Amino acid sequence: MNYGFYDILQLIGALGLFLFGMKVMSDALLKLAGNKLRSFLATMTSNRVFGIITGFFITSVIQSSSATTLMVVSFSNAGLLTLTESISVIMGANIGTTITAWLITILGFKVSMSTIALPLVGFGFLFTFSKRKNLDNWGSFIIGFALLFIGLQFLKEAMPDIKNNPEILAFLSQYTDLGFISVLLFLLIGTFLTVVIQSSSATMALTLIMTAEGWIPFELAAAMVLGENIGTTITANLAALVASYKAKRTARAHLVFNIIGVLWVLILFYPFLRFVSWMAETLGSGSPYITAAAIPVAISLFHTAFNIINTFLLIWFVNPIARLVEKIIPEKLDSETKIDDPKFLKKAILKYPETAISALQKESKFLFKTTVFEIVSHALNTHRSDIKSDLKLKKVIKKSNILFELDIRKQYITRVKYIYGQIINYATKAQSELDLTENQNHQISEIKIANRNMVEIIKDVNELSRNITLYLNSENKYIQKEYDKLRKRVVKVLRVIHLFRTEKDNESYHNTLKRLKQQARDHKDVSNSNLDKLIREDLITVDMASSLVNDTDNVNDIIKNLIDTADLLYGKKDTLLDNGN
Repeated sequence: MNYGFYDILQLIGALGLFLFGMKVMSDALLKLAGNKLRSFLATMTSNRVFGIITGFFITSVIQSSSATTLMVVSFSNAGLLTLTESISVIMGANIGTTITAWLITILGFKVSMSTIALPLVGFGFLFTFSKRKNLDNWGSFIIGFALLFIGLQFLKEAMPDIKNNPEILAFLSQYTDLGFISVLLFLLIGTFLTVVIQSSSATMALTLIMTAEGWIPFELAAAMVLGENIGTTITANLAALVASYKAKRTARAHLVFNIIGVLWVLILFYPFLRFVSWMAETLGSGSPYITAAAIPVAISLFHTAFNIINTFLLIWFVNPIARLVEKIIPEKLDSETKIDDPKFLKKAILKYPETAISALQKESKFLFKTTVFEIVSHALNTHRSDIKSDLKLKKVIKKSNILFELDIRKQYITRVKYIYGQIINYATKAQSELDLTENQNHQISEIKIANRNMVEIIKDVNELSRNITLYLNSENKYIQKEYDKLRKRVVKVLRVIHLFRTEKDNESYHNTLKRLKQQARDHKDVSNSNLDKLIREDLITVDMASSLVNDTDNVNDIIKNLIDTADLLYGKKDTLLDNGN
């Protein structure tokens, strides 16, 4: 056998060059269209058909089903896609990945790209000198595209020739003449190669070269393609190991979908191959059973037909697949996470702007609607259930005359401080490390402002709480009444914010918040005239008056910050907010 260690190294090097070209091309395409594609992915998955079209389109553009699947897993992890939406996108990605096989077949076997590949590298390199980012990325794409086919040419040359190495054919015949066992064996080989190489496109290239060189017949090449469809799911499953249960479900759904497809094709294996052979002959390519040169086209046809038919069959079973995956990966309840730890902020969210923004918004909303709402409610000595109820505000305040033993400083340190720090940390990293649009950068800045507002709210309510505790059941009915008024004002804002946040038709509550915010600004003059009367008539002491002045200012600030935060997190931007106020 005339194939030594150096030849094996050349084969590995050629495969490395092919993979490098694929990576450079895919990364360049992601940079060119990444933001638009991710936005497209987040918005165009409202039903199964749109989801499939989205998956197909994105994979066709970036030429990597693994990249699309990883994007889907990241979006699922951040809650941007539901499980059923994710499954439909993955179905489309499976169809989109067949484009790569056709590119390799047509440009790698039917047309000799190697003659123009090196000039393309030089041409693409010229673009990399451009100061314009898009032109630089186009240059990288052209270089990656050329390297892919240079690598493919090296692969073809590095693959041992059976005519000069008959021992290989004799060795392979031990495993290719076992009937259906050979099919299962080469399916496992296809799976193993894809898992090791981490690229179904590279395994497909190897399969096509092996068939073109006459190493393996058509049916075993088809079996390897089925194995590649299983092996390609491993990338997403590995990425999901450290992600949330939602991401794990998406990755597992990809595996389940592909395994189901492989199972039904194995049952109908030989009739399906005859159907593909008939299609190849109809298209004028020749029978893959007769001519080795016809096998690459037939394999590409097999790959495309399998994924299209599999998607068409299983699109009707998206919900059952989702339910199966939900049973395999049960939901982890939020209660398992300590309340002072972030629930949505993981390292994986910093992969894309959309996942970062979504996670930051969710973390901020959760902090606002649970912890901050609870601290403010209890600081006022009121129950959250009463605030959320239809009970009249006057009655809510009247029944809330029992002191809450609340250490607001401790609550801030144990339940807010660390989460706030993590939100600011992740937001800052997103702004410095990710390629954000102006709008995305603005969104993250608003999230940071909203969280700073929450810290200010807790600081102000801590000051207010001391005097509420002091005067809640005071013998001086006048100071007690004034503090009840302050409590009532904040409780009213909390109730309207709750309704604004939870009701679908919330425009009226939005208008109410605008009015309450304006009242907070105007309240200073009103409170001053009322305070003067109380002091003149000796109804309250000077100390009481001083506390009341400070706490009125605190309440006005609390109301403003509560409303601003609610608007930043839940409302239409630039409606309640204004400059300098």
